[in-house]
Amino acid sequence: MPKNPLLIPELRHALAKKDAQALREFCKSGHPALIAELVAGLTGEEVWAVLHYAEPVLRAEIFSHLEPDLQVEILEKRHRREISQLLAEMSHDDRADLFKLLPEHLQEAVLPALAQAEREDIRRLSAYREGTAGAVMTSDYAALSPHLTAAEAIEHLRKVAPDKETIYYAYVVDDRHKLLGFVSLKDLILARREARVADIMHPEVIFARVDEDQEEAARKIQKYDLIALPVINGGDALVGIITHDDAIDIITQENTEDLEKLMAITGGHRAGVYLRTPAWVHFKNRAYWIVGLAALGLVSGVIIHSFEETLMNMLILALYMPMVADTGGNTGSQSATVVVRALALGEIAPRDACKVLLKEFQIAFLLALILGILSWAKVMFLSQGSEIPAGYSLDKIGLAIALALALQVITATLIGAVLPLGAARLKMDPAVVASPALTTVVDITGLLIYFTTAKMFLGI
Repeated sequence: MPKNPLLIPELRHALAKKDAQALREFCKSGHPALIAELVAGLTGEEVWAVLHYAEPVLRAEIFSHLEPDLQVEILEKRHRREISQLLAEMSHDDRADLFKLLPEHLQEAVLPALAQAEREDIRRLSAYREGTAGAVMTSDYAALSPHLTAAEAIEHLRKVAPDKETIYYAYVVDDRHKLLGFVSLKDLILARREARVADIMHPEVIFARVDEDQEEAARKIQKYDLIALPVINGGDALVGIITHDDAIDIITQENTEDLEKLMAITGGHRAGVYLRTPAWVHFKNRAYWIVGLAALGLVSGVIIHSFEETLMNMLILALYMPMVADTGGNTGSQSATVVVRALALGEIAPRDACKVLLKEFQIAFLLALILGILSWAKVMFLSQGSEIPAGYSLDKIGLAIALALALQVITATLIGAVLPLGAARLKMDPAVVASPALTTVVDITGLLIYFTTAKMFLGI
């Protein structure tokens, strides 16, 4: 549901009147994510004033759904006691993420006010490198001993459930917390009461390492339809889990990052911050690549200038330059997009370069055949009656343009596949070398192919 601007005056009116009942009912009137969206139009002070009327647990849930910038803005003006109380009620992973966003002086002030267990949990989760499975996991999981009976396990889960992120999966660990397997709540309910957890658990567990890339971990949840993914350290000890809702956030973030890199946009790649980002920051994120590519694009002008005599002798060639350039850019971008996506999903690797190039060549050849025929027909239809230099025919000129376009389609498609594969081989991000960097390269090669083909085929 979108934000309701009519609600903002009503909330401000309730705040002015200090209508505790109305504000308390408002906080309980919908899902915490919806309430967070509805109060986003208020100032930070007003948001906190509204949340003040919610129960501590609900307040933490709503607060965790606010945008990170707004969260920090609110907490910078709060007393450390208020911050510590809020952090204590938040889920472990949200708490650690928020703590990392706080200014250093605020972190130092808040930590002593927290209980030792919470303090150690934040330090442990905050220590993992950004972008890894360890950085996005939560330590708020349910663990069982293999020696418990099904009845004892269910009773244990009933006791710990209020404090856990999820209890549908419970992870079986030994005395050293080494991951042995997992059981679902369904397994426990269907098992005989006296059955041992060790006998009903699933020993084959899909897991992630703490230093594994967060996107790889999220893809495992997606691939195997998991509710949660256990995360283990170097000693195979269970240290946390990544839940399916976090996996959705990770995949959304990674897709946003790939999309912006594909368009040569630098800087941070977070979803949902477009309007809050100053125009100057947007400018800096876009300018570097665009200016660089514009400078590289000057090569196209040099090429055209070097074939000036060819253009003077055959002015009709200038009419179809945009068609050849656009077609090459489109086919190259298609190829690059498909290859970048396949690399991101792990469907292919740089070692598969020969197979990929062969497949893309086959596709490009078929496209070149169709587009070449269409371009010849286009020249014959649109240029009927045009002035043609003596000794040349429109039919032959059309064939030259069609051949140039066909060659451009093939080379652009192969370049679109080679650039991401080469970047992956060099341990670079494949998305960075794709469009618009690809478009500039294809434009340059396209002009060379176009004029060289016309010059040789027509003997100009």
